[in-house]
Amino acid sequence: MTVIESVHEAHGATFEQRGDRRVVAHYGRPERTHVAVRNVVGVTERGYGVLTVEGDDRVEFVDNAVSNRVPSEDGKGCYALLLDPQGSIATEMYVYNAAAGDRLLVFLPPTEHERVAEDWRSKTFIQDVTITDATDDLAVFGVYGPSATEKIASVLNKAGSPGEPLSFVRGTMGDAGVTVIRDDGLAGEEGYEVVCDAEAAADVFDTLENRGNAAVPFGYRTWETLTLEAGTPLFETELDGRIPNIVGVRNALDFEKGCYVGQEVVSRIENRGQPGQRLVGLKLPAVADSGAAVFADDAAVGEVTRAVDSPTRERPLALALLDQAAATGDADLTVRVDGEERPADRATLPFVAGSDESARRPRYPDADGGSRPESGSPSDS
Repeated sequence: MTVIESVHEAHGATFEQRGDRRVVAHYGRPERTHVAVRNVVGVTERGYGVLTVEGDDRVEFVDNAVSNRVPSEDGKGCYALLLDPQGSIATEMYVYNAAAGDRLLVFLPPTEHERVAEDWRSKTFIQDVTITDATDDLAVFGVYGPSATEKIASVLNKAGSPGEPLSFVRGTMGDAGVTVIRDDGLAGEEGYEVVCDAEAAADVFDTLENRGNAAVPFGYRTWETLTLEAGTPLFETELDGRIPNIVGVRNALDFEKGCYVGQEVVSRIENRGQPGQRLVGLKLPAVADSGAAVFADDAAVGEVTRAVDSPTRERPLALALLDQAAATGDADLTVRVDGEERPADRATLPFVAGSDESARRPRYPDADGGSRPESGSPSDS
């Protein structure tokens, strides 16, 4: 369940299940809260599974397991992946070095933390590493919108807002100790995550919602529309089981690392220059189901991974995984919706340019072996 379920119930929340977490789907009229977040600021409870990794060998242990460099400096974090031997994404995670507390904090999808904890515990051997599931001990709230920095500044004491993505500071909100993390733009807006002990969660949520500059509460339905408009692939719909090069999450990869599982496959695709598929944006006449087939000249060329009715663009939008030629070519596309093929137009990502840019927006190698985003500018409505 959420850490403050009774508080959400008092706000009229509707809930849904994500892994072993019961999270807020919406509070009614999620399209209205979407607009409020885009224009000002909103607050939501994030449904992470949380692990702590302690011991003298904690940084080396996690660094050897994941696709990105784990920072050794206190107050820094990274976005990283666990890959299987075939190079496919087994899970995503954010890893933060809380050296002042002699631990790493690892934020995982709520479907994955128990499995990862069990797997890592089986691999510690003689290393000084202790892995603890802290999911029920901590609450994590997200604050997003063009006024998010002002919101945090209005209620955070004993520290200034962190400026660098995935860096954090420690301070207080009211009587509660908090850690405030600058996020990496997943909603396409300025964003922060506020971490506190579970027993202080209700007071911290009240502070974020009502004190200083007010913030509208929102749930996961709004999170999904915000992230799709920002061109952000999510674990459950775009990343799980796919090769990271194909979905373009280059911010999770350090290609100079040679120790993590699946690295050989990822490097081979990188050296080849272009993956066989890529993740693109589509403008649709109607909302398609996840998995809906995409066609070019009557040939199946891919599938929709996620589609929403965009409150900002006031039309259906989608992310789709397409064959390389279809993704970059100019052949007419159609998408199967309710058994009928409907026209679809390629769109640049992000669909909406907000106050920040998603670090996870798909990027692919260019002809010179460098890296460029899937598109250069936001799409027209």
